[in-house]
Amino acid sequence: MNSKYPSLLDRTKCITIDTIIVIGIMFAFTEILHFFDEVDNWVKMVMFVLILMYEPLFTAFGATIGQDKMQIRVRKASDESKKIDIIQAIIRFIFKYFLGWLSFITLFTNKKKRAIHDIISGSIVIRA
Repeated sequence: MNSKYPSLLDRTKCITIDTIIVIGIMFAFTEILHFFDEVDNWVKMVMFVLILMYEPLFTAFGATIGQDKMQIRVRKASDESKKIDIIQAIIRFIFKYFLGWLSFITLFTNKKKRAIHDIISGSIVIRA
């Protein structure tokens, strides 16, 4: 029987898919920049911010490609029917990034399988 809350393996698959996509976007941006002799630094910064904001933007407005493929969604812990807002998504991403795999320690002791970055941001991951 499947739980309402995805396992660490499902979440790892999601992260792997999204990482491959981000690497692909980085490669595409690099190839695009090679077509130009000189590129202003602000253009590079915009590209960098777009890459960084992939997960928070997609999570806040629906799902990343990895989340969609694995049929999981990030929702508000207080109301699992509502999407998290962009601020929650950014906070979640920052803590997930800096804590890395340590953030997932609480999955094994939490009934709703919330990671540390989920607890801090007030989010929860559920099956779609």
